[in-house]
Amino acid sequence: MRKISENKTSSFYKKGDTIFYNGNRCTGLYAVYSGKVKLFKLGEQGKEQIVRFAKEGDLLGYRAMLAGENYHATAQVIEDSVICCVSKQHFLDVLRNNSDLSLNTIKMLADNLKRSENALVNIKQKNAQERVAESLFILKEKFGLRSDNSTLDVELSRREIGELAGLTTETTIRTLAQLSDQGMIELIGKQISIKDKKALLQLADLFD
Repeated sequence: MRKISENKTSSFYKKGDTIFYNGNRCTGLYAVYSGKVKLFKLGEQGKEQIVRFAKEGDLLGYRAMLAGENYHATAQVIEDSVICCVSKQHFLDVLRNNSDLSLNTIKMLADNLKRSENALVNIKQKNAQERVAESLFILKEKFGLRSDNSTLDVELSRREIGELAGLTTETTIRTLAQLSDQGMIELIGKQISIKDKKALLQLADLFD
């Protein structure tokens, strides 16, 4: 890993900046040094569908690089971030000579594939409230909670939450309001606090 670190470059990205686009030629491996990133694809009628999030320590673009393909999604920062990059050739050279790194990379690919498959199955079988509830727990698992132990440590627009849940912005706004009225969450601007974790877990059909 020292060889990789010595050959990296670091760049600052403002909120809303794009790191790479879906379909671009893969030129390197990116890592989030600080900040938060969303990866999305464009679906029907140009609607964004968020496929995953990345935070400090997460890698971006590794699947495309290992497969020798173009980037599979667009990576856009959702808060000011510092992103590191290692050239494709340098990383592949290190990978060929480091069996532990190779095994860890394979495990990471397998874990992400499993999560993607499970998410695809779950989301198609749930109604709007169940989808939003599950999306909130996905965000909780990825980014954690703030010091009050209830507020999600990430702020997304209603549109972005809908992109994660596979819902329109209007349906997402209405559903969040319903969950708030039912006492499961509290909404303060873009901040979302989980107030009744047990009820929200049951709604999402998840286990603590």
